[in-house]
Amino acid sequence: MILVCYVPLSAIILLQFLGNDRSMKRRHLLALFAALPLTAYAQSRDPTGPQPELPKEKLVIVTKGGQQHVFNVEMALTSEQQTVGEMFRTSVPEDGGMLFDWGSPRTSIMWMKNTLVPLDMVFINADGTIRSIAENTVPHSLAAIDSRGPVRATLELRGGTTVRLNIRVGDTVRQRIFRNPP
Repeated sequence: MILVCYVPLSAIILLQFLGNDRSMKRRHLLALFAALPLTAYAQSRDPTGPQPELPKEKLVIVTKGGQQHVFNVEMALTSEQQTVGEMFRTSVPEDGGMLFDWGSPRTSIMWMKNTLVPLDMVFINADGTIRSIAENTVPHSLAAIDSRGPVRATLELRGGTTVRLNIRVGDTVRQRIFRNPP
């Protein structure tokens, strides 16, 4: 394996800014080179294909009008599963999707890198209410898709599902992680 090292321009500017203080330059160079293996490790972990199907659980979305929509969703629970998500998949079933459980409320920022099909992203509060929805996200886009506040989970559905089923902000998601199982 050949490791190609490069020093970012910002590091060169920093070293020039430090001037003649050799001990300061030495410390910064040591810190820079200590971080290089971490960069190489992170780059080598980029997914190159879809992950195997994850365990599935029932999830029900109840609209304000009382309609119930049943889904059988894959559960993305680990950081590795969440990093890959729906990448490289060629389709999402009409009654399927993937639920990203963050464990506790936090801002969720998603993207569509290596995602081949449009998705609806449903951002869900800790009590199971829908906080926000990003409809028909663009495949391969690197644009940030933000939950607009802390959420317990993010649900990815086939693109167009929320419009087709009239799923809206304020509707309720029933699933065991929200302590309101279907």
